[in-house]
Amino acid sequence: MTTKLDKQLRREVKIAGEPWVITLTPQRLKLTRKGRRKGIELEWKALVSGDAGLAAALNASMRPPPKRKSVPDEPTPRSTSRR
Repeated sequence: MTTKLDKQLRREVKIAGEPWVITLTPQRLKLTRKGRRKGIELEWKALVSGDAGLAAALNASMRPPPKRKSVPDEPTPRSTSRR
């Protein structure tokens, strides 16, 4: 038997080693980085109707790309032969 979702439910999950919070309400789900307010929101209707993929693509296109850790370039090997 399942339990009806009639109030907010929050849980912490680790994604790629980082803590995130998923919040489930009767109207939507929200995924945010722990300690942040803004995140990804998705209404249940959009998920069921198939609009979720379109909404996710639209939201992703409007956000700046995530910052990546810079990796130092490897030095290029020099030729040891003399001319």
